[in-house]
Amino acid sequence: MRAWFACTGAELLARDPRDTIGRLAAAQQSRGYAGSVDQDYAWQQQLHALAVAIAEAGGQAWTIALEYDLLRLEKRIDAVVLTDRAIIAMEFKTAAASSATLAEAEDYALDLRDFHAGSRSHPILPVLVAGTGGFAPPVQPPLIWHGVTQPIACGSGGLGAALRWVQSTAPEPATPLDGAAWLDAPYRPVPTIVEAATLLYARNGVREIATARADAANLTRTAQAIRDAVALAQRDAAKIVVFVTGSPGAGKTLCGLNAIFGEARMDGAAFLTGNAPLVTVLRAALARDAVARGDCKRPEAERRVKAALQNVHRFLEDNARPGLMAPPPERLIVFDEAQRAWDEAKAVLGTRNKPSTLTMSEPAHTLDIMGRHAGWAVIVALIGNGQEINTGEAGLSEWGRVIAADPRWRAVAAPRAVQAAEPAQRLADPGAPWLRIDPALDLATPIRSVRESAGAAWVDAVLRNAVAEARDIAAGCAALPFLITRDLDAMRGELRRLARGQRRAGLLAAAGAKRLRAEGLGVQVEDVADWFLRRWPDIRASDALETIATEYDCQGLELDVAGLAWGGDFIRGEAGWQARRFIGAAWQRDLKEFDFVRNTYRVLLTRARYETVIWVPRGSVAATPFHDPTRDAATYDGIAAFLEACGARPLAAPAPVQDEAPVLLL
Repeated sequence: MRAWFACTGAELLARDPRDTIGRLAAAQQSRGYAGSVDQDYAWQQQLHALAVAIAEAGGQAWTIALEYDLLRLEKRIDAVVLTDRAIIAMEFKTAAASSATLAEAEDYALDLRDFHAGSRSHPILPVLVAGTGGFAPPVQPPLIWHGVTQPIACGSGGLGAALRWVQSTAPEPATPLDGAAWLDAPYRPVPTIVEAATLLYARNGVREIATARADAANLTRTAQAIRDAVALAQRDAAKIVVFVTGSPGAGKTLCGLNAIFGEARMDGAAFLTGNAPLVTVLRAALARDAVARGDCKRPEAERRVKAALQNVHRFLEDNARPGLMAPPPERLIVFDEAQRAWDEAKAVLGTRNKPSTLTMSEPAHTLDIMGRHAGWAVIVALIGNGQEINTGEAGLSEWGRVIAADPRWRAVAAPRAVQAAEPAQRLADPGAPWLRIDPALDLATPIRSVRESAGAAWVDAVLRNAVAEARDIAAGCAALPFLITRDLDAMRGELRRLARGQRRAGLLAAAGAKRLRAEGLGVQVEDVADWFLRRWPDIRASDALETIATEYDCQGLELDVAGLAWGGDFIRGEAGWQARRFIGAAWQRDLKEFDFVRNTYRVLLTRARYETVIWVPRGSVAATPFHDPTRDAATYDGIAAFLEACGARPLAAPAPVQDEAPVLLL
């Protein structure tokens, strides 16, 4: 049971409040949280308000759950009241209600809807108890009591009236809510990558990090397969490369972070990635959390996270310096997006800003550096199938070549690694003597999408021009999480409507979509950590919906709801999709870069945990004054028509933009 204490309404009225507070304090201590006089006083006030309200509303038969843990949010609901008709999630505040505290209460209710199995068939009402005032019922009560209703606010003196209003307004259910069964129902959160990293880093592994769907159990199997490979390497003093393959959003990064921060955490382990935004965001989030928990001061927090999360290119260059033969401190490294490791030509070339010290491909240097250890060493290589988005990426075949050439190393991988149709993404031919096959190392079930697991398959069908297949996938969904509009304001309005509570929204676009600036959407995010971690009304936050993140800013990260601005770089032609590059003042067809551009849209279309709203610009109509052929309306019409034919759901009408604070019902 996730509640610190639970009882019936009758038991709450009969109990000595001091005993209940003592039980809450004991639960608090057992979970490693420090107690305080202020907390005890807050519990005293809440229990008094609840007791008066339960007696006034006749709720003796109801179930009361106090301090209900929400693992995903690292927070707790102050109280959950389970009547026979509704689930009421209560947040108590001493200050007056605000839009921020209403959103907090709503977020708790949304978390129950999405991840608590006992909450899916009953209405959930967020209630903010702020101050000591009364309760004024909403002018318009909910028309549909299903899912999470809009939050309401009342003072502690009006809580009883609010509970009576719920019981008189909510329809009588066909099956009354069973409080005891609700308490026993599983709570399986799907954390965001930032939330998961924070939990793992703070707790040395979180057993409760699970998924909301039973069909994603292979996440646990994959994590165990990685642990088994590490244990085997330690036992045999062996050097092993563990290849983890998977679909977009299937949990590869989570498995990699678990290997570094989880229950098997050890000194000398690091998560390496060439994804600079991912490093920036996770470092900032982990350092902020460590400081907030009082674990250490900011300089020390930043030092620790820099050791655990490193840029892979800097790691290789630092350890490949001429004459350096010492092994690195790390015996276990996770190489994120290993299929994107640089080939020899790219590695030797370096970048415009920094000449390279590398002399081989990045896979070759990785094996050489980690091979210096006497005894065991493990490289966990995370492979994002279909996510190659740049030139100079070596692919899986380079990893296979260098492992085969170095007798110190062996490997374990899923069957997918040897079955790829494209030679560059095939690790080896079947039967390679240095390779062991383990099906548990393939993550085939997307878990990023919280309510609908078919999103990645639909995206794949769309990008393969498989209209009938995409349409069938859409028809099999309760609600395909892809909507389409031709109106930019409508997209923004819909994103704000969908991003309830504290859900995060943001705008995405391809780096090659250069002509979006003519539509008023061309400013790219400047500080990616601010974009992903700050919140509106901070205009630097993603949910200000002002700046766009490209595939380079968001790969490996995610949003709750995403708005994808479709650019002129990926359009429809007679033979299907075509890639273009904007050069000078015109578009040029780009056959060489087709796979990279297509994978760019695969990345962008799979960033959302809930819905993705696709905006296809209307463009410039031919034969009109000042026609702009770089934004031809007919081209955009063809894209929109194809997406609708594949099953994307049109927005019926522009949703109103809600810039004003919600009305507080006091």
